[in-house]
Amino acid sequence: MKIFLAQQNYHIGNFESNTNKIIEAIRDAKSRNADLIVFSELSICGYPPRDFLEFGDFIDKCNQALEEIKEHTADIAVLVGAPSRNINKDGKDLFNAAFFLYEKEIKAEVHKTLLPTYDVFDEYRYFEPAFEWNIIEFKGKKLAVTICEDIWNLGDNPWYRLCPMDLLMEQKPDIMINLSASPFDYTHYEDRKAIIKANVLKYKLPMFYCNAVGSQTEIVFDGGSFIFDKQGNIVKQFPLFEEALDGLEINDDNTFNEPVVENVSQLPTHELNPDRLIPALNIDEIYNALVTGIRDYFRKMGFSKAIIGSSGGVDSAVTLALACDALGAENVRAILMPSPYSTNHSVDDAVLLSKNLNNPYDIVPIKNIYEQFLDTLKPIFKDLPFSVAEENIQSRTRGNLVMAIANKFGYILLNTSNKSELATGYGTLYGDMAGGLGVLGDCYKLQVYELAKYINREREIIPQHILDKAPSAELRPNQKDSDSLPDYSVLDQILYQYIELRKGPKEIKALGFDVPLTDRTLKMVNINEYKRNQFCPIIRISPKAFGVGRRMPIVGKYLI
Repeated sequence: MKIFLAQQNYHIGNFESNTNKIIEAIRDAKSRNADLIVFSELSICGYPPRDFLEFGDFIDKCNQALEEIKEHTADIAVLVGAPSRNINKDGKDLFNAAFFLYEKEIKAEVHKTLLPTYDVFDEYRYFEPAFEWNIIEFKGKKLAVTICEDIWNLGDNPWYRLCPMDLLMEQKPDIMINLSASPFDYTHYEDRKAIIKANVLKYKLPMFYCNAVGSQTEIVFDGGSFIFDKQGNIVKQFPLFEEALDGLEINDDNTFNEPVVENVSQLPTHELNPDRLIPALNIDEIYNALVTGIRDYFRKMGFSKAIIGSSGGVDSAVTLALACDALGAENVRAILMPSPYSTNHSVDDAVLLSKNLNNPYDIVPIKNIYEQFLDTLKPIFKDLPFSVAEENIQSRTRGNLVMAIANKFGYILLNTSNKSELATGYGTLYGDMAGGLGVLGDCYKLQVYELAKYINREREIIPQHILDKAPSAELRPNQKDSDSLPDYSVLDQILYQYIELRKGPKEIKALGFDVPLTDRTLKMVNINEYKRNQFCPIIRISPKAFGVGRRMPIVGKYLI
């Protein structure tokens, strides 16, 4: 039997595009003598559809697409993902389903059992777990079909009370097939290898694993589908961040004639969940995830041009370089807005950066507008000393200017704030926190510097002076980030322990971090939840990103 996997980039709710993409892949696989083609989880509607699932019309359109796809299965079988209505009165109204189509009929329907409700997932909000578990018989093979989370309940501390594969093994299957929509983070690719390997070794069956690719607002899917033999070796490895269609013929004895691509003993040995922030860890994958996130956000929303406030600092430099890669340099406009406190070298650095990238840029000084603000406010401010109020006026002036240009010419503003700043509230609402998409909002400052090095790996694109100088908002004379924040080499490690690893203050201090500094850092994180709650969507690259995957009360008292 020849089984193909279709690793595709879907558009949530774009049924025409998704359906055409699926049908085209079916035709392609059929021309290559495939017996079965497998698509990813909820491929018909795109993942995650979230509250679209509450609309009956949305489910009707899924069913209409399924009917259209079914007509192309006369002599090739198809496993495709879509929501399915629950005809039972008990439980939720829908299942997260995989439909087995063949001979223009729905031959079988598999329901997802394990419904994740952690991090970015909220599937039990919409779906009912499976009531029954049955293998699918096809051309002399017994197929054990599962959906994403169904294969993740292994290990010493399982999150669920059963494993669907344990139940399916009672029917003596020959092959495991998993339809997945497993998001990217910078450790998850290796996690996936490990969990698939663990399933293969436990059940002693080969595994065909099909993952989605592409970005859906803040969530990036990296693809990286696999075919494993029953010894736990990879015999087919799909690319990351690319669509792909490929497959293998499996023999009667459930073996492959293909050479092993990667042996179990050769799997990477670094910790899958490091206990400290390693800024350079998988930086190439992070770069590709961010480019994918920008490109798909614009393409799927119908946008084409971006605008960025370019300060001459490393955050805006990295954001600009990423955007130029994602959208084309000609479609990314940089606006340099020097204030009375901006240094000449910052402007020069920003100009040189745009010349290196060959993107259009403008210089719009804010000195006159800033002074008009101060003159207007003088009767109210009187002679009170310079404070954060004057700093924020500069930042909000820049926000107004760049948004005015964006509105006039149809640009989308890309935000340049990093995770260290967002964690500690080091930003101005409606100023430098404005934007349609947060590019670096899940990258700590140390990771931003590593991204800059990666961008410069072949030639100097980001001027070296940007990387060498001390970070500064340049909103008052001789200002440095270190005036308000701990050194990033320490700060980022504390933040990582608290945000990603969810360690409490006692645990963090026990690691050797300064006691007052730890208390001050955690307080900054928690008192600034209101700022992050008003922030734009952030491209997720870590196991715990700000946004839908981290839900904290704004008015909570914890550690404040």
